[in-house]
Amino acid sequence: MKFSNNIETKVFALGGLGEVGKNMYCIMHGNEIIIIDAGMSIPASDLLGVDYVIPDFSFLKKNESKIKALFITHGHEDHIGAIPFLLQTVNIPFIYAPNQAVGLIRKKLEDRNIQYKNLITYEEKTKVNFKSMQVEFFRTTHSIPDSHGICVTTPNGTIVATGDFKFDFTPIGPMANLHKMAQIGSRGVTLLLSDSTNALNEGISLSESKVDTALSEVIKRETGRIIIATFASNIYRLKHIVDTCKRNNRKIAVFGRSMENNIEISINGGYIKNKSIFVTPEEANKLPNDQVCLLCTGSQGEPLAALSRIADGSHKQIKLQSDDVVIFSSSAIPGNAAAIGRTINKLYMKGIKVFTNTSLENVHSSGHGNEEELKLMIRLIKPKYFMPFHGEYRMLKKHADIGVMCGMPKENTFVLGNGEMLSINKGIVKRGEIIQAEDVYVDGNRIGDVSTAVMKDRKIMANDGIIIVIANIDTNKTSLLGNPNIITRGFVLVNENEQLLKNLEKISKTAIISKLKAPINYNDIKQEIINSISSYSFTKTGRKPIVLPVIMDIKKS
Repeated sequence: MKFSNNIETKVFALGGLGEVGKNMYCIMHGNEIIIIDAGMSIPASDLLGVDYVIPDFSFLKKNESKIKALFITHGHEDHIGAIPFLLQTVNIPFIYAPNQAVGLIRKKLEDRNIQYKNLITYEEKTKVNFKSMQVEFFRTTHSIPDSHGICVTTPNGTIVATGDFKFDFTPIGPMANLHKMAQIGSRGVTLLLSDSTNALNEGISLSESKVDTALSEVIKRETGRIIIATFASNIYRLKHIVDTCKRNNRKIAVFGRSMENNIEISINGGYIKNKSIFVTPEEANKLPNDQVCLLCTGSQGEPLAALSRIADGSHKQIKLQSDDVVIFSSSAIPGNAAAIGRTINKLYMKGIKVFTNTSLENVHSSGHGNEEELKLMIRLIKPKYFMPFHGEYRMLKKHADIGVMCGMPKENTFVLGNGEMLSINKGIVKRGEIIQAEDVYVDGNRIGDVSTAVMKDRKIMANDGIIIVIANIDTNKTSLLGNPNIITRGFVLVNENEQLLKNLEKISKTAIISKLKAPINYNDIKQEIINSISSYSFTKTGRKPIVLPVIMDIKKS
């Protein structure tokens, strides 16, 4: 396809740079924008009350008329999780996604009662043409079916985004299409955007078939109930767990909403065929232990997930038994190691045999390629310029270094942050402008209402509590009516600190009276209360609670 246009092509990320999560990448040429992925990330532990972190859609909202389509590489949450929020904010004419991702997106939209008709399933042979761009796809190997890389031809050169990938030469599912990758590379690629998740890991990632063998051996060998915690989105892992259980005459009971949804979608999509193997928890409890497998969420130690509740004995349907065997078929996402450790310790304390991924028991393999696989991708695509994506800064930097090791000039590699643009003009890539691309917090269904100031207040309340001062003032007589009422939450234990609270009451009274003069200035009164209470509280307790004055205007004749 030939184009004739001298306008610069812009490439930028709204998420996914400097982080493993909320992937969202954009290519803009003139009056056309295509988006690749729209993911979310799980909030860090210090983001109190936040449910999800999503990309900032401000730029897309301002340029809404230019958006032509959203293309999805695969169905993991860090690539599709923000779609419901995106559709509520910006008009997206079309969403193109592979088969498995389409099922997951539909379920996600149904759960939020979002009607969207233009969700289109693409295959590897699909080509989508716009006025200035052409989009095509190539199959990759990942931990979910139907993962693809995306190739975008523009007037200023070809841009390739790998999506998430590894090179597994004995995969459970279809092989990655190395021939098509090499073919795209032979045509000439201007810019490569490549998955950096495992850039710090040397060598080659473990084949999924090795995991299949290891899990099969454990399931065949053990005589008690098998309890497996894994990522609900790792469909190939779920598939071979199902196949292995069938071979070993075990029925499967599923626990956890995300696990149930993914199993249902995988059955409907034809990825899991043994539907009769699944039983209810009640049926599982009636079967002999050597005929039972419990498949559940909680591989990351989430406190409310099924495995965590089983481990601490709070699960309503499943109680641990002495011959149970628990398998963590997963790896720790950064930041989750402590939570996983707590769950494992609870299991050990109850005498349960636990398998985790080790050199002796290969019960998990990453869906992302290690250093040698990243080199292979660069050699196949043969880009002139290189922008690592999908990774924390250290991963991106290492991946850029790998590009240099593969013969790329260092000045042709770009380690960027979200919002930093690359400009491509006639095959030459340079750094461009910077646009707004901050984290956006989702609290329930509210998008962007949770500001930095709100998060600061939440952290203070969590750590130091809150003091509410309620006072009645007669504005006619500029006088205080009675004593202020002090209410605290999370500050001190009331029963053990009565004198402290009485002192706070006196300090509040003094502060109010000192500012009672006509005309009444409420802001001055409130600020005096805040300053006096804050100073005293810190002196006596070493804590800095939020102080919230409430002034009631009561006019008495």
